[in-house]
Amino acid sequence: MPAALDTLEHGARVLIVRLRSLGDCVLTTPALDILRRARPDLRVAIVVEDRFAAVFERNPAVDRILPPDFAAARRWRARLCLNLHGGPRSRALTVFSGASARAGFAHFQGRWAYNLRIPRAQEILGVDRKVHTAEHLASAIFWLGAPMGEIPRARLFVNPPGPAAPYVVLHPLASAPDKTWPPDRFLAVAARLGRAGGLEPVFIAGSAEEASPFRRFRCVAGAPLAEVKDLIAGASLFIGNDSGPAHIAAALGVPSVVLFAASDPVVWAPWKAPEARQIVAEHGIAGIAADDVMHAVDSLPVRA
Repeated sequence: MPAALDTLEHGARVLIVRLRSLGDCVLTTPALDILRRARPDLRVAIVVEDRFAAVFERNPAVDRILPPDFAAARRWRARLCLNLHGGPRSRALTVFSGASARAGFAHFQGRWAYNLRIPRAQEILGVDRKVHTAEHLASAIFWLGAPMGEIPRARLFVNPPGPAAPYVVLHPLASAPDKTWPPDRFLAVAARLGRAGGLEPVFIAGSAEEASPFRRFRCVAGAPLAEVKDLIAGASLFIGNDSGPAHIAAALGVPSVVLFAASDPVVWAPWKAPEARQIVAEHGIAGIAADDVMHAVDSLPVRA
């Protein structure tokens, strides 16, 4: 049976469904890069919520960014729809896309929606270990017919940063308390980097996140994602919990320290980021000391 990509005519349209979650969106970009290299003639659209659309802006592997709207998905007239999200809404978008080839991982609920059921990444990649999220997502493209090869780094595109005094971006929030380093530790590290390191601390937070404990320093809260990307791109250093902004920093090559406790760094560590350090707390994230973070910073080539 021919691979799905081999059955698509020149210039065929492909729809990728990746609705949300900042880190997942960033880690989808290697898969998009593999698809573009394998079939540069295809026209690729991605369905994503507006708040995460900036992840894919100006990416040459994406021809169109679409909202998670049934009519928009249908109008794209895809021959192949690949659901990388899972869940009921992404499944419905896949079905209503009208694509004759509908691909999703075999472990997704609602298997009936997919006539191309993608096996486990381990089976596709020929490995017997945990796989990183970037590997998991890329494996779908390999299974669909892209030549097996190296999985590239994540790619983001930003406005070139203008001249500015050196600064460190700190993201002190996370999706769950057991992933969130105590605020006083972030404040202690920020103060030490400001005094001894000559880096202005800049804290970032989402619109629904509580940033008031960090207001003694510059705070950028609730800014559009495109602005956050640009801010991180110009930073000398990034420090944060395991969350979406850490993946932005890794994709942009910013020296980073990322703190892990509740999530598995094998699955969620910054992908192919040689200038990133992970600190893993075995007994809760509060067990990480400020000195641990400073030691990690000292091992990095922090930008002047």
